[in-house]
Amino acid sequence: MSEEIKHECAVAMIRLTNAEMSATAGLAKITLLLEKQHNRGQDGAGLAALKFDAEPGMPAYKVVKSAAANPLADLLARTARITEGFDARAFLGHLRYATFGKGDESFCHPFIHAAARLRRTLMLAGNFNLTNTRELFDAYVKLGKHPTSGADGYVLTEWLASEMLHSEIDGVASRREQIIHALTSVLARADGAYTLCGLTGDGWSFAVRDEHGIRPGFYCVMDGAVAVASERPAIQAAFDCRTEDVRELEPGVAMLVSPTGEVTFERVRPEAEKRSCVFERIYFSRANDADIHRERKALGAALAKPILEAVDYDLDHTFFSYIPNSAQIAFQGLIESLWTEGLAEGRPVRFGQIAVKDAKFRTFIADAQARKEFYKHVYDVTYGLVRPNVDTLVVLDDSIVRGNTMKNAILPMLDRLKPRKIVVASSAPPICYPDCYGIDMSSLGELVAFRAMLRLRNYVAPTTPDELRAAYAACTQEQLSKAIADLLTPPDMHAEVQVIFQTMDGLHASCPDTTGDWYFSGNYPTPGGERVLGMALANYLARRDGRSY
Repeated sequence: MSEEIKHECAVAMIRLTNAEMSATAGLAKITLLLEKQHNRGQDGAGLAALKFDAEPGMPAYKVVKSAAANPLADLLARTARITEGFDARAFLGHLRYATFGKGDESFCHPFIHAAARLRRTLMLAGNFNLTNTRELFDAYVKLGKHPTSGADGYVLTEWLASEMLHSEIDGVASRREQIIHALTSVLARADGAYTLCGLTGDGWSFAVRDEHGIRPGFYCVMDGAVAVASERPAIQAAFDCRTEDVRELEPGVAMLVSPTGEVTFERVRPEAEKRSCVFERIYFSRANDADIHRERKALGAALAKPILEAVDYDLDHTFFSYIPNSAQIAFQGLIESLWTEGLAEGRPVRFGQIAVKDAKFRTFIADAQARKEFYKHVYDVTYGLVRPNVDTLVVLDDSIVRGNTMKNAILPMLDRLKPRKIVVASSAPPICYPDCYGIDMSSLGELVAFRAMLRLRNYVAPTTPDELRAAYAACTQEQLSKAIADLLTPPDMHAEVQVIFQTMDGLHASCPDTTGDWYFSGNYPTPGGERVLGMALANYLARRDGRSY
């Protein structure tokens, strides 16, 4: 994805079940789980360590959080000695992308409900986004509670702790049943996406996903430990286990680990259609997951024929590349398809890395025009690969969301190479609808596909979600792509610009087991998603800025 967009988070949990594995080893493992998921959160980090059977007067747990400029590095530097003299048996870690809320440590996970009785102490961290946080907050207040924060993680933590206490008071004898009751009761009220991990002060651990499996979650039960993480390869790296040993958390089913290490599963949400977020496959998750690697290559391969049609099959005068680096795997699939499917018909395919993002590029120029000129140099371009005024340049991107970086930085940078034509290909379909499950794109007016649709309708905006869907359905993908290309083309551009998008059929064929495509289709998995779409449209019509939930 060539533009910055905040998304998702990462969660990690380790429960040591064998006394032979030291607390220091456990800390090293949780550190590695976080390191291997650093792509999922760079605004905040947190880590909790829990000791069983702590002596009165001594801490049962330790928590460190950071919202520094490099929070993970800062966190790990501060936790290096957390296990000295502290025999922690469970660890809970989190990396945060602040799609909403402040960036200070108070919004970093894990959230802690502290109590004098350890069985009533709860630590919670999650990769989640709820559409009805305000309603949950108000309902909690109506119970006579006084929450001190409106953060969704805080509200969930407090409510879960409260329900555990109530079930204890009501005579639910089994500790396991108390936790199951709390999860069942509270999550029934939550609308949205979540993968939650929790530790109780008396040694219980749990992990649970929403019933649609929107957010990812994986676990591995092995000799000596139980591990949970947002991405499968992180667990494989930390514990050197096989792919088949790491399983996906079943949506709506809570995994519980008792203080003695017994692992059990209990359904806490009704069965529902699985709608896992397909953007995990396109972009968010790291491609060292074998399944995601194959799917991204398939996404690139699906674009081979329409790209060749766009360049009139003239490979002698076409150069292929990709932007940004995250599109590299899809690009491999594209190039391989040109060869293996015979589309290139034995002719050489010219390709290479045409641009690299300058990660350290900064500008503090106040003058707007000068700053715009500097913005064109966010990427370092490779000169001499594209023949001026002769070649067509094809660049593959993961997706195009708002299009600002494409218009203001990438296309002007590519135009300096003087290609005859630039074809921008997206491995994802056009993003037509807002997201409310963890991706930072809840405003309709920011989406370039929405603006292009309005242009095709002579700027007559739909007034209801159904009218919006009908408006998109009235446009062919070719018409929408042409309108998007017109919007993305800078006024001083010399090269012709064409934009090609993945089709929905190509997306589903490439990622057959992942159907969460609401940002492309408008088909939301929860009632809250439909409400957010309505609010996003109302905000646009009223010229209101800000989130739609």
